[in-house]
Amino acid sequence: MSTDILTRAVSRDGSARILVLNSKSITEKARQIHGLTPTTTALLGRALTACSLMSCLLKDKDNTLTLQITGNGPASKVVCVGDYMGNVKGYAADPYVDLPLNSAGKLDVGGAIGHEGTLCIIKDMGLKEPYIGMSPLVSGEIAEDITEYFAQSEQTPTVCALGVLIDRDRTVLASGGFIVQLLPGADDAIIDILERNIAPLASVTAMLADGCTNEDIIRTVFNGIEYDIFDEIPVEYKCNCSYEKYEKAMISLGKEELTEMYEENKTQTAKCYFCNSEYNFSPEDLKRMLDSIEAKN
Repeated sequence: MSTDILTRAVSRDGSARILVLNSKSITEKARQIHGLTPTTTALLGRALTACSLMSCLLKDKDNTLTLQITGNGPASKVVCVGDYMGNVKGYAADPYVDLPLNSAGKLDVGGAIGHEGTLCIIKDMGLKEPYIGMSPLVSGEIAEDITEYFAQSEQTPTVCALGVLIDRDRTVLASGGFIVQLLPGADDAIIDILERNIAPLASVTAMLADGCTNEDIIRTVFNGIEYDIFDEIPVEYKCNCSYEKYEKAMISLGKEELTEMYEENKTQTAKCYFCNSEYNFSPEDLKRMLDSIEAKN
């Protein structure tokens, strides 16, 4: 499966920046891992795309960003985690939700996650406490909710566009999105141009399905604005789980709970929500963990 590309550009006068991601491979991998329906493919694909774009705004290589959307729809919750380089992983609480097309003839993402709920952004920046920002869902269609989050929690004027197009065989035909943000001291003339350019835009999936590249989208959004592309980043669906990490998590449960597991005298299995990998811990493994706890006390 090919690697996706995230492209970043900024206007030469420093008024605005844009991040564009063609996330077809990320969304298709998520679909395959989780056995998603067309509706949940669109839901999780949009959320993963948004998470990747937002993660690339982090300041340090050790930072991570978690995007959590909780709604009153049947899918109930989506969780995505991205790193500084835009690599992402994610899951939907119920990956098997599938709904009829909405009134516009589109996949009903808003109906799946719900039109009421909360969008939560958690930034782990290596401090004692993570940054947590929250905003209410506007529509459940994700892009509008991201725009609202930036306006409410970060006071940054933002336009977000996200989309996933599903083929007849349920594979991902197109997936992607962009974020445009005004920077402090933005020139009013630049703002006017952006508004004129963005208003008539076709959907991001229509542009990608028609063969538009990331740079084509930037050129369209920034038409009439001098800009520079400052990097193109390869991004992918990437889970960093491991046996060692799950062993540490098991030990963190504490002596009492580990002892109960050990006394059951059977193998305990931990499953990763993000990639479905399974890690098995035999009674001997549990005894070794208990011994390590005893040794520290």
